[in-house]
Amino acid sequence: MRYRLRHTTTYTYDAPVGDSLGIAHLVPRSLPWQHVGGYDVVVDPAPTDLATDTDFYGNHMTYFQVTTPHERLVVEGTGEVEVLAPDLAPALLARPWEELRPHWTPQAPGAWSAVDHAQASPLVALEAGARAYAAPSLTPGRPIGEAVLDLVHRVHAEFEYDKTATTVTSAVADVLERRAGVCQDFAHLLLACLRGHGLAARYVSGYLATDPPPGRPRVVGADASHAWVQVWLGEDHWLAVDPTNDQEAGERYVTVAWGRDYGDVPPLKGVIFTEAKRSTMQVAVDVAPLDPASPSG
Repeated sequence: MRYRLRHTTTYTYDAPVGDSLGIAHLVPRSLPWQHVGGYDVVVDPAPTDLATDTDFYGNHMTYFQVTTPHERLVVEGTGEVEVLAPDLAPALLARPWEELRPHWTPQAPGAWSAVDHAQASPLVALEAGARAYAAPSLTPGRPIGEAVLDLVHRVHAEFEYDKTATTVTSAVADVLERRAGVCQDFAHLLLACLRGHGLAARYVSGYLATDPPPGRPRVVGADASHAWVQVWLGEDHWLAVDPTNDQEAGERYVTVAWGRDYGDVPPLKGVIFTEAKRSTMQVAVDVAPLDPASPSG
């Protein structure tokens, strides 16, 4: 599948901002199953400084600083991406899950790079409740693919999608107590469940191409950022699963960045210097499928 992406974030303030510094994770990763065409990140007002780099996990980062006084700041990422459905060998999914704990097998190929994702992180505490919740899925000797997908199914069936139940800073314990949340919460919960049993799993930020209701046109800008999880299968193989939608992540999923949790890969974060008392943020995301035969550009 090929997509034209547009992610626009608009900040408005009730007084001028004299200095705005930001970091954006807006450019998708180039991966064996994901080809990124021309991709631009534009900031308005024009930044005094604009630079790009990669972070510890290999994610593309855009740094900017705007020193022109402004009461409105717009950051927009646009470009094209082609995504293939991941092709995992059945043997990778058939291994007993106990054999895929990097702390227990530190000499295994790839364990050194996966072990960071088997530990607690700032937004994913290793809650005893999460470990207990995962136990019925992670039974002794169960194949990793079967165990993970069973856990994904249970989270989807037993937790309600509710935008009002949590905030961006909600903890795993809050999600367990309320049995509700959004994609970020369900990803964090799944991470805590898997890491609590020694498995390595990472938080993935990106986009999910959605279809409009039958007979209705696409609403431009009505899509949203999405979050899901990748589970280590050994070497450099990862199983991508989406607990929000109870499925594996396939060709409709555009990977932007991954890390230990949301805090590593927010689309935008930064610092402003201002006397403003109030601000608003509006986000518009559009993931538009393209004709596979059409030229890029």
